Amino acid sequence: MKKPTLTLLAAIVAISGMATNPAEGIPAITNIPEAAYPCVDAQSKATFKIYAPEAKDMKIDICGRKYPMNRAADGSWSVTTDPLVEGFHYYFVIVDGVAVNDPASETFYGCGRQASGIEIPEKAEEAAYYTFNKDIPHGQVRECPYFSESEQAQRRCFVYTPAEYETRHDKKYPVLYLQHGMGEDERGWHEQGMMANILDNQIAAGKCVPMIVVMDYGNCGYIHGTRPGETRDEFGASFTPIMLNELIPFIEQTFRVKTDRDNRAMAGLSWGGHETFQITLNNLDKFSHIGSFSGALFFLADGIDKACGGVFNDADAFNNRVHTLFLGMGSEENFGSDKISEALKRAGINHTYYISPGTHHEWLTWRRCLNQFLPLIFTSK
Repeated sequence: MKKPTLTLLAAIVAISGMATNPAEGIPAITNIPEAAYPCVDAQSKATFKIYAPEAKDMKIDICGRKYPMNRAADGSWSVTTDPLVEGFHYYFVIVDGVAVNDPASETFYGCGRQASGIEIPEKAEEAAYYTFNKDIPHGQVRECPYFSESEQAQRRCFVYTPAEYETRHDKKYPVLYLQHGMGEDERGWHEQGMMANILDNQIAAGKCVPMIVVMDYGNCGYIHGTRPGETRDEFGASFTPIMLNELIPFIEQTFRVKTDRDNRAMAGLSWGGHETFQITLNNLDKFSHIGSFSGALFFLADGIDKACGGVFNDADAFNNRVHTLFLGMGSEENFGSDKISEALKRAGINHTYYISPGTHHEWLTWRRCLNQFLPLIFTSK
C-alpha cells in the first residue's frame, strides 16, 4: 500500500487557512488556531476541506462511516457529512488508503493513538454545565509526575483542585479518582471530558462539594488484543496495585486531602468503570463512593451473588458501607448497565441508575454521567 509522501502531507496543511463558505457553518471549536475547516452547520453536518493535489483518493472516517471526498480543480478535496450526533467524536482522514490525522484539528488520545477530534455543539442551554463560565471562580488542573517503584518508571497524573484550594490553606478536601477508558489515557477527562468546567460550574452553583479530582493512566491505553496472549482479566489489572500502593499515597502526601474512606471516591468510563468496580468492591475499607459510566462490567455472567467475593450478598452490610453506587450509560448503547441495575435492585442494593438520552458510547454520555454523579458524593450521611 502506497503511503502519503511528505510533499502530500505538507500540502494537506495548506488548507487550514481557507475561508469557510458561510452556508457550510462555523469552524469547529476543536480546530487548531485559525483553521477554517472542518466547520459545522446548524443541522450538525460537518464539512471537511483539505488541499491535497497529489492524492488519488481521500475519505473522512467518522462515527462509523467513511465519507468519500470530492476533488476540485484546484486540488482541494471536500465532503459534507450527514447530521452527526452532538458531542465529541474522533475522526481520521484516509489518504490513498492510509489513515492520518487532520492537520487542521487538535489531536486527542483515543482509539489507542493520537486522533483528530471534532465537537458537534449542543444547544447552549444543554451544554451550559460543561461550558466555561467567565463569571465564576475556576480551579486548576495540574500535571503531576511521580515515580512508580513497581514499574520502575516515571508516571504522571492530572489533578484538579477547586478555586478555593488556593485561598483556604487550612482546609482539606475529599478526593475523586476518575478513570478513562480503553484506548485513552489520563488526559481524556480533562481534554475530551471537560471535567474542570463541570466541576467549576457545579461548585459555583452549590450542586456539589469542592473536591480534588485525580486522573491517572489506567494501563489500558491500547486496544485489548494488541498484546498477544493477554487475557481480559489481565488487561489493565496492573493499575490496581499502582493506585492502592503508589497513587493514593502520592496524592495524600502532595495535596491537602482527607484520607478516610468516607472522603474517597472512584469512578470511570467504559474500561475505567471495570477498573473502578474491581478496585473499589475488593477494597471497601478504602472507598465509599463508586461510579461506573458505561462500565465494562461482566459479573452478571456468573451471577451477582459471585461478584467480588460475594460483596452484594449482604445488602444491609453493603448499603451501610457504600454511600454512593452509581451506574449510567447512553440510551443508544448496549453495555448492560440496565441489566446490572435490575439485578442490584432485586438484591436490595441501593444505587442510582441514569440513562443519557440519545447518546451512544461516547464522551457526551460520560460528561452527563459525571454531571449526575458529582452531587451524590461526599454529602453528609
